[in-house]
Amino acid sequence: MDVFSRLAPFIQDFIYQNKWEELRANQVAACEVIFDSDENLLLSSGTASGKTEAAFLPVLTELYHKPSASVGVLYISPLKALINDQFLRLEQLLQDSHIPVTKWHGDASVTRKNKLMKHPEGILQITPESLESLLTGKRGACLTMFSDLRFVIIDEVHYFMRDVRGLQLLCVLERLKQLTGVNPRRIGLSATLGDVTLAKNWLNTGTGRECAAPITDEGRKRIRLHVERFVNYADERDLVEKDGGGTVVSDTSCGDMGDREYYEYLFKQTLDKKTIIFTNSREESELVIANLREIALKNKAPDVYRVHHGNVSALLRENTENEMKSDDEKIVTGATVTLELGIDIGSLDQAVQIGAPTSVSSFAQRLGRCGRRGQVPQLLFTFVESLKINTDDALGPINWEFIRMIAIIELYLKEHWLEPIPPQNHAYNLLYHQTMSCLKSNGEMSPAGLAQAVLTLGCFRQISQEDYARLLRHLIDIDQLQRTEHGGLIIGREGEKIVNSHKFLTVFLSTDYFLVKDENRTIGTVDKVYPVGVRFALAGMSWETVDVNVKAKVIFVKKVPGISVVDWDVDFTFELHTVLVRKMRSILQTDNSYPYLSDRCRERLTEIQYIARGSGILERLVTPLSDRKYAIFPWIGTRQLITLHYALKQRRIRSRMPLGRGVYLEIVFDGTVRELNEIIADILRSPLDLYSLPLPDKVQIPGKYNEFVPLELLRKQFIEDYLDFEGLKRDMQED
Repeated sequence: MDVFSRLAPFIQDFIYQNKWEELRANQVAACEVIFDSDENLLLSSGTASGKTEAAFLPVLTELYHKPSASVGVLYISPLKALINDQFLRLEQLLQDSHIPVTKWHGDASVTRKNKLMKHPEGILQITPESLESLLTGKRGACLTMFSDLRFVIIDEVHYFMRDVRGLQLLCVLERLKQLTGVNPRRIGLSATLGDVTLAKNWLNTGTGRECAAPITDEGRKRIRLHVERFVNYADERDLVEKDGGGTVVSDTSCGDMGDREYYEYLFKQTLDKKTIIFTNSREESELVIANLREIALKNKAPDVYRVHHGNVSALLRENTENEMKSDDEKIVTGATVTLELGIDIGSLDQAVQIGAPTSVSSFAQRLGRCGRRGQVPQLLFTFVESLKINTDDALGPINWEFIRMIAIIELYLKEHWLEPIPPQNHAYNLLYHQTMSCLKSNGEMSPAGLAQAVLTLGCFRQISQEDYARLLRHLIDIDQLQRTEHGGLIIGREGEKIVNSHKFLTVFLSTDYFLVKDENRTIGTVDKVYPVGVRFALAGMSWETVDVNVKAKVIFVKKVPGISVVDWDVDFTFELHTVLVRKMRSILQTDNSYPYLSDRCRERLTEIQYIARGSGILERLVTPLSDRKYAIFPWIGTRQLITLHYALKQRRIRSRMPLGRGVYLEIVFDGTVRELNEIIADILRSPLDLYSLPLPDKVQIPGKYNEFVPLELLRKQFIEDYLDFEGLKRDMQED
């Protein structure tokens, strides 16, 4: 019997009504796994490839033929917006099925939630935080709601795997299994996965099941790609005019000529084209859109410019998403990671990337946002640089971001490579959170019972009993926990303040924001007070503060014309993998042609290659920069480079990683090149005790709830999950 014939009648009718010509290969493969095995399922294919339907068609068929006595399917998404988007799609699919779908998040209907708790059935769409809230605050209801749970569908698996929210989700699912005794099958959906084996292991955590990951040939897709470069003409390099005496003259009145040319170019390239302009920061999104809106005003063009990032109000973001879904609206939206994920925004004409993406995975996600519904993906890269030639830094003229951008493009398009997921085996901040959550859900527990409940969760299998005992003792000392007369543990007075806050459910770091309001309309949030009369940008518009309520943390504003700036106190950080760094070196070494580069980009690449080759950094490990300053170029990833930095520091050699470059160390050393080479060789030959390295006293991987974790455990997490001496030796020996 063919797959189509096995689908539920209402699904067959839906396929006929929507004039599908055939099921896609991933949909057929998914049906075969769900119908004919008891395995988990991982579906990895491009954006708009039908993954959601591939998961739901067989799952809903199973639910139709064998109705569940409770909620039958949990659909888990990282974004409320994605839940809302999928809810509308599911409602259409389920119209004649008698299978209800309920969305459960902070903005969802309380009436629908209460109805589901009384009569649990169908599909529940939820975020990890809302599921945590259910399990922690409504334990009894969970027993009824999930007593016959059959499937858990996890969307955007790649996102969860790279984020602490993914660890939280795995913990909550295992705790749900402990509570109900039910072990539902898991289905993971992702558009961008590097190592499929890692993803399968992640998805299987705590289930005891195998995982099928069918590979379907989507065929090679055409891509239109172009990279354009602009130079800030205020720079002496591009404004060299000599008077009769040979003196260099520069006209500071045209200091933003490069920027003006750049924004005019962006305006023309996006005019009457539905476009997402991706940036790596909220500030840049605001600035780009503000400039485009200003140019549109001067040219009497329509205002189609929007901003979409986490600090723009949910209502404005949702309005933008709805506008982008319309085929008639040619909206141009500046965005960060918020539009990388799979919210349906219809067919885009193109995407624009400002500068280099943070990673190959990010590039893959952003490329996937364009070319939907049969279109050829069209992606434009742009970057502006200010060149400074009057500098003592011999490597200063090398634009590492530009080289990284080419490397990212080549690795994904030519080699289909994506970064593997780094380890998170010692997430002590999450261990604290799950400990408090278990106690809030269960009430008093014995230390042994608590350890059994928490340490058996798959995410904590690398954490020892001794480390957990150390954490518990510390939490008692700081009144997060309290011992009872019977020797049990309950939440302490200080702990009550934490677990009773609405912020307790989230495990990701967030800033304490001020709400920005235009009368009664919420515009978004900022992380600092802009005094009365000060102007700033938000949601692509300029605002002037008219009043501030510090106690309520509200800034009242009025809209004003012109371009303003805004900044958030979050450092932009990125991590480079050895494969990416080696590809950057290869680009500098070889004379390969890259047809997507503009003439100006090709000229700039040739210039950078000339500088790099002449400096010796491509062949030599150690390159002198001045009398006592050296550059070490091992061409390894960030984690390995940081490990080498601390190993050199242990030998009293000062080093630093130049800001924004991330590919080499600058060393201050009184010896010779030969001596420095020998020291590095000896580091690689000798055993290295990472715990003996001269790390800063408060060194740690950033994380919410770190303040409640002993410093020695945070140090251990940094050493075990971030430093990589074995990788350092392997990568340098293989080179």
